[in-house]
Amino acid sequence: MPIWIDVPASSPFTVDTLPYGIFSTGTEAPRVGVAIGDTVIDLAVLARAGLFDRTVNDPARLFAAPVLDRLAGAGRDVWAAVRARIVTLLDAANHELQGHPVLLSTAVLRRDAVTMHRPVGAGDYVDFFSSIEHATNFGKILRPDAPLMPNYRSMPIGYHGRSSTIVVGGTPIVRPRGQRKPDPNAPAVYEPTRALDFELELAFIAGPGNALGEPIPIDAAGDHIFGCALLNDWSARDVQSWEYQPLGPFLGKSFATSIAPWVVPLEALEPFRIASREQEPPPLPYLATTHPWGFDIDFTVTLESDHMRARGLAPCPISRTSFARMYWSMAQQLAHVTANGTQIRPGDVYGSGTISGAEPGSFGSIFELTWGGTAPIDLPSGERRTFVEDGDTIAMTGSCARGELRVGFGEVSGTILPAVKTIS
Repeated sequence: MPIWIDVPASSPFTVDTLPYGIFSTGTEAPRVGVAIGDTVIDLAVLARAGLFDRTVNDPARLFAAPVLDRLAGAGRDVWAAVRARIVTLLDAANHELQGHPVLLSTAVLRRDAVTMHRPVGAGDYVDFFSSIEHATNFGKILRPDAPLMPNYRSMPIGYHGRSSTIVVGGTPIVRPRGQRKPDPNAPAVYEPTRALDFELELAFIAGPGNALGEPIPIDAAGDHIFGCALLNDWSARDVQSWEYQPLGPFLGKSFATSIAPWVVPLEALEPFRIASREQEPPPLPYLATTHPWGFDIDFTVTLESDHMRARGLAPCPISRTSFARMYWSMAQQLAHVTANGTQIRPGDVYGSGTISGAEPGSFGSIFELTWGGTAPIDLPSGERRTFVEDGDTIAMTGSCARGELRVGFGEVSGTILPAVKTIS
């Protein structure tokens, strides 16, 4: 369908994508926008102008919100109606918006002229462990005799994280301090991590949710997944390795998670839905579905050091991988997390866990890419990396393509700042 807004060929945000985000301009409050090409359309302005009056109830309240939680909680019928209405307004043959210069000047803004905010309230956060290749790689490095835990093929493994330090992409990340035990025969020390890592993930954002005590059936998962966003769950591996037994991740994970500013609606991913990966043994009935829940999404991770920036060198791709081979699906994750009656709420964030392929260049963490620090990455500046250093910027992108259809997730990035000085 021809549209009246120009979309550069390199833009991830085509009319097939139409991701939602929270933005602000000047002193105005954050509100809901949709990205198309290099522009953001202010849905709150369009709602005040009456362009959504016949689409949804109370559109002004829906789009003037400082997070996407209201829209996420509105349900699948509203999601479809809003998306269809936006497509209609972008149609080159439609003049409801493009034919009004004053409205255009206030509602259609340059993306590089707005400030992006965390897209969701993220009242809750769970991180899963859904790539069997990632789980196996970590196992081979840390416990070669038994790389995959016996429960891995029975259920989606996850941990209940924290949401207070989920930040929008582009926010600098301060190197965390924590307890490390570099010498097994010496006391632990409290100091900045020396093994800072990234984790390439795709998050799904919860929709309407459930009542306490009522699990969400797996075949209803599509009614409760609003959309997906890129996620980087930063990790301090040395802190994590000392603290995680017996209760699991804590300070080695809780210092920061970066989420992309744009949430791609699940509807946009439908053309890229593929058969779910075969599971052996077959999952228990509450985790079984005949509906395909795989998605053909490609990802790239780049690293740019301070030295590379100073020399004008382009960011270096260090990993290229795919979501297509994930062992546990987001539908299974949702069914499992609510299997005990846990209540989920609109805007909750559920991370896929690190996305890794089977080949060395497709691993989604630097711990895997350097095989625990034993095989450093060579950068074009002549530098080497075993873990992420101060001044490094890690950026992640994701996209789908099939024929003329193109859907992109934008980028999630973070630059590492030195640890804050503290009294020892």
